[in-house]
Amino acid sequence: MALKKTVRGKQKVSSQSILSKNNVSNNEQKIQDALNKYHNYLEVEKNYSVYTIQNYFKDIDEFKTFINEEKYGDLLKIKTENIARYYISNLVTKGYSRKSIARKISSLRAFYRYLTIEQWIDYSYFENVETPKLEKQLPKFLYQNEIEMMFKAINKTTPLGKRDNALLELLYGSGLRVSEICAITQKNLDFANEMIKVFGKGHKERYVPMNQRTIDALKEYIYLGRPVLIQSVELNAPDNLFVNHHGGALTPRGVRVILDNIITKTGEIGHVYPHMIRHTFATHLLDGGADLRSVQAMLGHENLSTTQIYTHVSKEQIKESYMLNHPRQNRK
Repeated sequence: MALKKTVRGKQKVSSQSILSKNNVSNNEQKIQDALNKYHNYLEVEKNYSVYTIQNYFKDIDEFKTFINEEKYGDLLKIKTENIARYYISNLVTKGYSRKSIARKISSLRAFYRYLTIEQWIDYSYFENVETPKLEKQLPKFLYQNEIEMMFKAINKTTPLGKRDNALLELLYGSGLRVSEICAITQKNLDFANEMIKVFGKGHKERYVPMNQRTIDALKEYIYLGRPVLIQSVELNAPDNLFVNHHGGALTPRGVRVILDNIITKTGEIGHVYPHMIRHTFATHLLDGGADLRSVQAMLGHENLSTTQIYTHVSKEQIKESYMLNHPRQNRK
């Protein structure tokens, strides 16, 4: 399975590109088998997105290169138990940020934990490695007027405009992850009960409410927009609800491009990414008085603590509003 994508002109590393030469040695074949099985595990059992899997294998490939260059063995037979410390030191020397180092450690810890459980190796080299402590950053979100500016920037008279409007309504109205929204089919929509069935991380099923604006936008896209977009591939049209201008399934990267185009048309809002709309959904719900448990269920968070960060966002918003608007704040 090829997993090559181009982001900002750089080619993403696929699992297959790590080991693809013919006539490999038995040990190299064993490594390739382990990588293939790990890829299948992430894709099928963990239900990770293509983008997430690419990042995992990019981190593994960089570690493999380090091992080869320093002659520490290979991915399955490393000659020193201190490899994690050496590798982290190498990353620090190269100027990687704490966040990047933490992500790489997390990727490699997960990889070697899998290899240990599946008995490919006896020792998980990154199991007891502490990740660098990161400063907690509040999720970025949009204000209500910025969301409205985005909706107004969409030309809703065209098939693509109807798609973009429905996409934004669903992102903001239901707070779905970009991978979830790209996987939705019409069968997942229950207009009568105003609910949508979503398969989240780990292929866990949940039901998320839809508001009337979202339903209206989806119906307009389904009946007037999507049929036009799939005309050229009608017999081979994908089951996916959202399609691109060629009639193929819309990808997470395609969603990012759509948002970039909308933002460009507003001329006033900075960079917006799909997960930022999800942050906005949660923040606006809590600001409106929604209870934390309900928001947790809608977002598909396993732990309440993950959802609680949005209460801090709301507190920051309240403080900012106070500082700007209270009559005594600026009085000397």
